[in-house]
Amino acid sequence: MTALLISRRRALLGFGAMAGFAACSSRAPSAGAGYTPSFPRTKALIEGFVAERRLPNAVAVLKVGAFAETTLEAGATAFDAPEAADAQTLFRAYSMTKPVTGLATMLLVEDGALSLDQPVADIFPEYADMRVMIGEDPADTRAAAGPILIRHLITHTAGLSYFILGDAPLPQLYRRNGLFAAGRTRAEAMAGDGEEPATLQAFAQRLAEMPLAFDPGARWSYSVGLDLAGAVIERVAGEPFDAFLNRRIFAPLRMLDTAFYAPPEKLARFTTTYWRTPEGLRVVDERSNSAFANPDGVPYGGSGLVTSARDFSRYASMMLNGGALDGVRIAARETIAAAVSNLMPAGADARGIENAAFGAGLAIATPETAGPGERPAGSYSWGGAAGTIFWVDPANTAYVVFMTQVMNENMRIWRPLEEAVYADIAALPALRPDQINPLNRPAKYM
Repeated sequence: MTALLISRRRALLGFGAMAGFAACSSRAPSAGAGYTPSFPRTKALIEGFVAERRLPNAVAVLKVGAFAETTLEAGATAFDAPEAADAQTLFRAYSMTKPVTGLATMLLVEDGALSLDQPVADIFPEYADMRVMIGEDPADTRAAAGPILIRHLITHTAGLSYFILGDAPLPQLYRRNGLFAAGRTRAEAMAGDGEEPATLQAFAQRLAEMPLAFDPGARWSYSVGLDLAGAVIERVAGEPFDAFLNRRIFAPLRMLDTAFYAPPEKLARFTTTYWRTPEGLRVVDERSNSAFANPDGVPYGGSGLVTSARDFSRYASMMLNGGALDGVRIAARETIAAAVSNLMPAGADARGIENAAFGAGLAIATPETAGPGERPAGSYSWGGAAGTIFWVDPANTAYVVFMTQVMNENMRIWRPLEEAVYADIAALPALRPDQINPLNRPAKYM
């Protein structure tokens, strides 16, 4: 889950775009497209994080314009592990799963099998007569003002909640009913909580019995919307959700290590997850007995993927290229342009993220304006609870994928990371216009 904890604008939008790639008067003379940047500030930063034992590992994959892709690596799969972390190391993506589920939703929209403004009740009749809590008592409800739409699921505006949102009545109700939408992500047993549903379909049906926190489309609130979207995809596509992702996204992109669990033959490349405490890092999910090594868990679309920096860089590259990579088209260019535009319902209250000038696309943050020290308008990103993050920056024809496995540390990692990346970009030698891939130029938003 993106840091439980992501309710502030900068947590959503990222930090520190200090200079654009296309305009820097101090750059060296033009370099050829085969040049591999060293990203010295970024390299020093992530190596320092590991040397100081703030992180057990750090892997970054970066690409700008027609320059060759750069991979930076530091640390090991765990503090006590002999295996060095590299681009093939397997990490729990947590909420970086969400944009993949969002893209899968948009593929069905492209196919004509779904519409963004289609009621979820068309697919799950259980959602036809949803109720909204009036006060703090989940039993005190009124009829919802309108239906939950597919658009609401992928923009966190459906009125759904999340078990991670503290001890308010509705998150507590989710926990009592086993609605963790976490599956393999539960690092520790939650004594006294309900039994989790055994399948995505059972999850969707049980979730329909819960009241909503607010009317669908009224405001933004982090939620299990993308988990429900996975169940919708499964039912509409007529195949298991994980099979759909593999057929339409992972296999065509050759994301060979991305799945909802780490199989036995890949466990040597799998990481351990830590939690930041005042006393230092403690293990919360040890790689040798991780729930993420269990093939029988529910493939939740909000938090369940295991992936590598190498694999996710292919996803990011495809997005930057307008839906295609290595001659294989995953989605129409128009679909990608729509997906990364502002898909928030008209009039939705964004105060959950400080009234930010932003848009929420396919479960990703899409800033529409950029102030000093922020990434350019038109970039988009998302992160995960254990420090993973990616962003795509069409203005600089760039993408960045960063992987680590420490919870409760995201903001202290992401802000300096982004500042270092953009300082390195500003120092790159210039490319001639004919060396910039025209497919990477921003598409007009729909």
